[in-house]
Amino acid sequence: DEAGIPGIIVGVSVDGKEVWSEGLGYADVENRVLCKPETIMRIASISKCLTMMAVAKLWEEGKLDLDAPVQKYVPEFPEKVYEGEKVTITTRLLVSHLSGIRHYEKDIAKVKEEKEKANRALKPTKPHQDKEQREGKGIEKTDSAKPRKEHDGETRGQNSKPGRRDKEFELEEYYLKEKFESVIESLKIFKNDPLFFKPGSQFLYSTYGFTLLSAVVERASGQKFTDYMLKMFHDLDMLSTVLDDNEAMIYNRARCYVYNKKGRLVNAPYVDNSYKWAGGGFLSSVGDLLKFGNALLYSYQAGQFKSSAGKLLPGYLKPGTVSMMWTPVPRTEVSWDRDGKYAMAWAVVEKQQLCGCCRQQRHYASHTGGAVGASSVLLILPEELGPGAGGAPPRGVIVTIVCNMQSVSLNSTALKIAREFDREKQAQCTD
Repeated sequence: DEAGIPGIIVGVSVDGKEVWSEGLGYADVENRVLCKPETIMRIASISKCLTMMAVAKLWEEGKLDLDAPVQKYVPEFPEKVYEGEKVTITTRLLVSHLSGIRHYEKDIAKVKEEKEKANRALKPTKPHQDKEQREGKGIEKTDSAKPRKEHDGETRGQNSKPGRRDKEFELEEYYLKEKFESVIESLKIFKNDPLFFKPGSQFLYSTYGFTLLSAVVERASGQKFTDYMLKMFHDLDMLSTVLDDNEAMIYNRARCYVYNKKGRLVNAPYVDNSYKWAGGGFLSSVGDLLKFGNALLYSYQAGQFKSSAGKLLPGYLKPGTVSMMWTPVPRTEVSWDRDGKYAMAWAVVEKQQLCGCCRQQRHYASHTGGAVGASSVLLILPEELGPGAGGAPPRGVIVTIVCNMQSVSLNSTALKIAREFDREKQAQCTD
């Protein structure tokens, strides 16, 4: 009602158990098909988190060197020079958006101009301004290279009209209709473009960086990227998570919507997302996203528990690997959460309390997504465990929300829901 979203689906998991999943509104307005928990929607940039899981697995298996030049795996990507100096792009830089590879905006002058505007706009900001009013405006706090509009498609502020054709969605490469037969072929869109800065020096959110990452995964695994990902989804029991393929018959797939210039609801334009499978090209359900979150949370906590039998099944990843993924990386920022820093394909907020009897900042990881006609969020709030915790993992709250309207801010809503379920859980433990 507040945002004018045709359809939305919410899923919540507590301690590994799905406790709430509900669809609200319409998956298909024209045919009056209601949203339900099984409805499948575009998850947009949550796809980056899925791709990171594959990267982490290959790294654990010794098949992928995070610090090797990407040309070791993808010689088709040309070596780069910045200001006359030969520079190196690595997988580690790609997953944290520090590579210097452009996003959808091709004009570096516009990027720098928007960056300066964003920084000026932040100067008078009060330190404790309510982050919900600022969430999703795509504004960076410090000297990040990512300008105001570079991430607007993923997270919009509450003072903007959801689904409208804002500047981010005016960029032509959001609407590519060409079908790419391989991830290597899709590199041609950007591989010969100059870097926007020296790799490692600044942050620039880049979906194309993840297109290059998919080529790295393909070569490191020895399998076609999409085949490797679908096998991983099968191992994780994510059977509703598939490629956003227009031709395939995908049951329970929702339609996508936008508002036109007159403010009327219309069908989103046709796009082919084969150029960005890794960064924004998957479809999923809230149930599958909760399974994915729990697999990560279990892996993260597995080393902290001592079961009654003395044995626990291993996590899909090792605890140290998830800790590495969820460790904030210097020189990064997060547009959708003022408290966060970007880590490895995740935004992470660290535990903090500056003064007694004042605001406590919990540790959590999240990622939002914005695509043509879709918005999403996945948030993981781990339980704070003591040494040698009893029981079994996963312990914590996971919230995911997907909707069939672009430019909708969802992160603060997901965090409110997570905290509500966490409070209820703590109250039950006390009783």
